Amino acid sequence: MSGFDERQAASEKKFVLEAEQEFKAEARRNKKLALWVADLLGKSEDEAKAYVGAVIMADMEEDGDDDVFRKVRKDLDAQGVDLSDVTLREKMDALMLEAREEIFNEG
Repeated sequence: MSGFDERQAASEKKFVLEAEQEFKAEARRNKKLALWVADLLGKSEDEAKAYVGAVIMADMEEDGDDDVFRKVRKDLDAQGVDLSDVTLREKMDALMLEAREEIFNEG
């Protein structure tokens, strides 16, 4: 294998690893977000666990965060929880940073 081929293979492996880590970070962020929202909604522990699953499923609807945002926004509105879109987005961003740090420090 030439030096170029080795560098290309290493670059591809790095890309795959970073994509896997980002996927794991998004999943972890969604779990943290769901638990936070479940607490705001006054859900029991069992209900919170089920809600985590619902938020994760919502993330499968489309690329990006908008599907998750819409899901939790709708649920917060339905329960009359007074939380601005800006605050919700800021929380999502903060939890994503936290999740990325955890994932990237694990491996």
